[in-house]
Amino acid sequence: MKKIVVLTGAGISAESGIKTFRDDDGLWRTHRFEELATPQAWNNNPRLVLDFYNERRKQLFKCEPNEGHRALVRLEQYFHVDIITQNVDDLHERAGSTNVLHLHGELRKARSTTDPQLIYTLSHWDLKLGDRCEKGSQLRPHIVWFGEAVPNIAKAIQITKKADLLIVIGTSLQVYPAASLLDYTSSSIPVYLIDPKANAPSHLRNIITIHENATTGVSKIVQEIIQSTQQ
Repeated sequence: MKKIVVLTGAGISAESGIKTFRDDDGLWRTHRFEELATPQAWNNNPRLVLDFYNERRKQLFKCEPNEGHRALVRLEQYFHVDIITQNVDDLHERAGSTNVLHLHGELRKARSTTDPQLIYTLSHWDLKLGDRCEKGSQLRPHIVWFGEAVPNIAKAIQITKKADLLIVIGTSLQVYPAASLLDYTSSSIPVYLIDPKANAPSHLRNIITIHENATTGVSKIVQEIIQSTQQ
C-alpha cells in the first residue's frame, strides 16, 4: 500500500474559523508572541498566558472540521496516510484521521510543569492557576513555545522519508523546523502544494502547485489521487 504523507498548516483550519497566527490579520499582528508564547512569558505572567490559550481553546470548542479535513480521511480507504500538522487544534482527529502527529503541541491538552510526560486531555476550555498535575505542579498548555525544542520533529522526519507522495496544505513553509521536512522526501516523488499564496521551493522537482483554499483544493487533489488508483 502506498504511503501518503500530509503536512498541514494554519490554512486548512482557517476555513473552520480557527484564527491564524501569521496572516495579515493573524494573532501575531495583534499580540506579541514574546508575551504569550515563550517560556519567559510563562515565568513572567502565567495568568496572561493561560488566558490567551483559554480563548483559543474556547474558540476551538465551537469549530468543526471542514471539507479539507474530511477529504483527507477518504484517502485512508486506499492508502496509508500520515498527517504531520503544525496546527494545535484537533480538527484532523475529529474529522476521522487516524494517524496524526502534532509538531507544535495540542490545544486541548495540558501538561505538568515539572514532568513533561504527564499530559492530560482537557474536557473544558478553561485552564486556571491552581490546576495541578498528580505530582502537585501547575499545569501549562501542551504547546511548543518559541525557544523550545520540537520533540516530534525526529519522528516526523522518519515518516517523511518513507513517503511515496507528499501533500502540503495551508502553510507558508516559513516556519522551521517544519518547513525543512520537504528536504527529506525522495526527489522522485510527487509533491502537491495547496495554498492560495503558495510559493513552491525552487529546489524541489515534481512539485504541483494548486493556488486554492483547502476546502476546494484538497478535495480536488484527493479525488484525482483516488481516481489514479482505479485506472
